[in-house]
Amino acid sequence: MRILVAGGAGFIGSVLVPHLLEAGHDVTVIDRFYFGPTLDAAKERFGERLRIFKDDIRTFDPRIVFQQVEAVIDLAGISNDPSCDLEAHLTESINIDGGKRLATLAREAGVRRYVYTSSCSVYGHGAGLGLTEASPRNPVSLYARAKCEVEDFAMALGRDSKGAFETVALRLATVFGVSPRMRFDLAVNVMTKNAYVNRKVSVEGGGKQWRPFVHVVDVARAMHLAATAEASKCAGRVFNVGSDENNVQIAHLAYRVRDAIPSTELVSVGTDPDLRDYNVKFDTIREGLDFHTTRTIDDGIQEVLAALRSGKVDPDDRRGYTLRQYVFLREAELTAQSLAIHGHILGTA
Repeated sequence: MRILVAGGAGFIGSVLVPHLLEAGHDVTVIDRFYFGPTLDAAKERFGERLRIFKDDIRTFDPRIVFQQVEAVIDLAGISNDPSCDLEAHLTESINIDGGKRLATLAREAGVRRYVYTSSCSVYGHGAGLGLTEASPRNPVSLYARAKCEVEDFAMALGRDSKGAFETVALRLATVFGVSPRMRFDLAVNVMTKNAYVNRKVSVEGGGKQWRPFVHVVDVARAMHLAATAEASKCAGRVFNVGSDENNVQIAHLAYRVRDAIPSTELVSVGTDPDLRDYNVKFDTIREGLDFHTTRTIDDGIQEVLAALRSGKVDPDDRRGYTLRQYVFLREAELTAQSLAIHGHILGTA
């Protein structure tokens, strides 16, 4: 099967793409590559089985990108709340308009299976413990509201197609772990980094907020299942992706990081500006797709710690911080525009 991964060079995508190739699938990737050439190793290893398009989901040519594609996994978009809030109109253009365009064109191209990557953040300030896919959504950020809108749009396309376009929505828990496109703005990763570099971990708002967590390798496994499982098991369905055991309160996460890295100080920094607070159940994916996570939060802490100690990841690399990289790219673009004459800075053309 040839699978298109939109956003395939990102934190999850750069783990998912090699996973799919190793499983015997051919893969097409479309990505802007804002965070560097994260798929170079996969391209060198798998050659022509991996097609890469440096393009934008808002403007790509579907006649080229969808060639031979049977399934699509949509990972594209601006990630995390602060980055989405940086320029709201840009987030709406990419995450909402671009997401709807991708799903619409996929259906028109005859793609059979469409997997939309949603988020458990759609539950926002959740009511009670053990939220399920049927629980009310209460998004408290632009990022989460965009996820809700495109999730609903994609699922409606599937229902309207009467089985010809099989849609699946995956609501991911907060992801952690090491990736070729490393991120240090995710709770497990950033706490581990801060403890290692500064011997200090900050806990906001008292740390009573609940969050579910899932390792990036387990996310890749869940996406593979969603793209290839029998339609009777997943078409038209929504799945929370994670495990009950990896639901923890933020303060407890900080304690686990402290225990893993001696001499780490826990610091309370007052009110938490992040209103998200949700404890989620994962029975549906476990029972429907026989999906079980393989890595715990403690596994992730040790993995990130080992990568830092070995130098595999650089805690000072700007590209490891989504908002910082977007700000850099925006400023670089504005600077280039102000200096350019007839589209050139140094040349005259």
